[in-house]
Amino acid sequence: MPSAQAPPRHRRALITGATRGIGAATAEAFARSGWDLQLLARDSEALAAIAGRCRQSGVSVHTTTVDLADAAAVAPAIAATLDQGGTPGVIINNAGAGLTAPLVGTDADRWQWLLQLNLTSVFQICQALVPALRAAGGGLILNISSHAARHAFPDWGAYGVGKAGLQALSRAFSVEERDGGIRVSTLTLGAVDTSLWDSPTVQATFRRDGMLRPEDVARTLLFMAEQPDHLLIEDLTLLPAAGAL
Repeated sequence: MPSAQAPPRHRRALITGATRGIGAATAEAFARSGWDLQLLARDSEALAAIAGRCRQSGVSVHTTTVDLADAAAVAPAIAATLDQGGTPGVIINNAGAGLTAPLVGTDADRWQWLLQLNLTSVFQICQALVPALRAAGGGLILNISSHAARHAFPDWGAYGVGKAGLQALSRAFSVEERDGGIRVSTLTLGAVDTSLWDSPTVQATFRRDGMLRPEDVARTLLFMAEQPDHLLIEDLTLLPAAGAL
């Protein structure tokens, strides 16, 4: 995809869930394009590994280990990230989890865990970063959403609720912060072939050979990130040619 070169202050990207799947592919794609990186994930060894690969492209990489399922850990992690690497021009809220279960059989603790990861942690990250973005003259927040935010699928109710909330959160932050030069976009995805499908909280038998690849998503995020400041891609939908799932 053709893209305009982002202004210098935008050449630092913060990526959550950066150690595997979409996050890792995105970190490497941005590094190859000359972006400095601030990478967050819960696995410190995996963070060190992806940081090492990205540094081979000659960029600066700072890492912060944090479990975004722990609400009390989010704000301190963002503060540490800002202290280490400065204010990012682009924030990619990618970290998340899947959960399959009928709504009536979904345990309240599981519900809260999923919403903390997929929705509340994004709220916390944006809330913590917005003052720094304002002071820097603006920035771009890219939130990873899902086709399940708009279409109900059996046993994916809790997941869909979280992603629908994320889209509403993105629109609200966008209208509240646009006067400060802060743009907020969502990238809405169909099924992507990642380790989400192997997690113990997801029971699904979809064929994975027709799904999107993490590299497809990474290229799209890079395209969105490198658009000029006067342009907002409010939402972009990326689906497998075979269908959403």
